[in-house]
Amino acid sequence: MTQDRTTKQAPARATRGKKTAARDEQSADYEGFTAEEREAMQERVREMKAASRGKKGKADGEADILAKIAEMPEPDAAIATRIHELVKAVAPDLESRTWYGMPAYSKGGKVICFFQSAGKFKVRYNTFGFQDAANLDDGTFWPTSYALTELTPAVEARITTLVQQAIR
Repeated sequence: MTQDRTTKQAPARATRGKKTAARDEQSADYEGFTAEEREAMQERVREMKAASRGKKGKADGEADILAKIAEMPEPDAAIATRIHELVKAVAPDLESRTWYGMPAYSKGGKVICFFQSAGKFKVRYNTFGFQDAANLDDGTFWPTSYALTELTPAVEARITTLVQQAIR
């Protein structure tokens, strides 16, 4: 005698629902990610979906960055604005975009450098960093992220040099 497939699958669905409910209950207790980190991950998912639809152009990326900077508290917004100006002056061909909801600059679809607001993640300093697509290799050990609390002429010069090196 043959069993009906829908009858056979029904218990599995019921079990899967119980497992999902148990997993949701466990994740509610899990405190591994902060609310800010979860929000950044959700923003990244939205960015990836928009990119897969092919609906974002250069102007959209620029507008997205400026909107994210406008949401930042001071002095983060002022620092992010100046970094944006520096990166665009040094590397106008880099594509402006958001990455985990923060300003980023890419080449060929790969992020080269990014800015993270201290206020967004409730940490003590902003971060200006580089991804592995950046050409910063220097021997067997080199920095890829920098803590940033203030933009001085020396810091601006260092950022300019690093971005120039990163895009070679």
